[in-house]
Amino acid sequence: MNDHPYSFGRNGAVSTVETRNRVLRNTYWLLALSMIPTVLGAWVGVATGFSLFAATSPGMSMLAFFAIAFGFMFAIQKTKDSAIGVVVLLGFTFFMGLMLSRILSFVLGFSNGPSLIMLAFGGTGVIFASMATIATVSKRDFSGLGKWLFMGVVVLLLASVANVFLHLPALMLTVSVMAIVIFSAYMLFDVQRVVNGGETNYITATLAIYLDLYNVFVNLLALLGIFGGNRN
Repeated sequence: MNDHPYSFGRNGAVSTVETRNRVLRNTYWLLALSMIPTVLGAWVGVATGFSLFAATSPGMSMLAFFAIAFGFMFAIQKTKDSAIGVVVLLGFTFFMGLMLSRILSFVLGFSNGPSLIMLAFGGTGVIFASMATIATVSKRDFSGLGKWLFMGVVVLLLASVANVFLHLPALMLTVSVMAIVIFSAYMLFDVQRVVNGGETNYITATLAIYLDLYNVFVNLLALLGIFGGNRN
């Protein structure tokens, strides 16, 4: 998993304390910067009614999304040691912002939609702050979580693909809850990799943590929309 080109930014070698601190600092700065194209992409998507291959089947739309997303991640892995890697990463976050527009438009259809979005954003921030703090101050080694979390992601992907065709509300809720738990744990895992020197590249570190945040936010927002949305 560490050397695979589709390892979602989870690779690297052990580093010195100085390098770890620099990578962590740069990762947090780039992570904050990545929010700008994400918000911009989401705004463009909502304003234009963007929908990836809307005229095709949901299955084809999902395949298109995975093809584009994995293409971006492969390009990030190939350019991670240059400034181009930052540009590619920001391009990826813009694309992911576009992909947020569908659920954002759905939630904005509620009278309390904006407050639900802010609540999901705040909840994601609290989860990240908690996981990052634990990863930084805890003496416990969480590296053993990696293989179990990866297996969990595989199960989530399979369940998500299945539900595209089955349309089972119970399965959708289960997937959302599992995703929040799994990617919250991934925040802990990914931040500690940087803190302990297991990740030496801030671009791929940012990619991994960004995906964690994105998935927690999306699934938290979905649950809030289902259980807390008020129709006009």
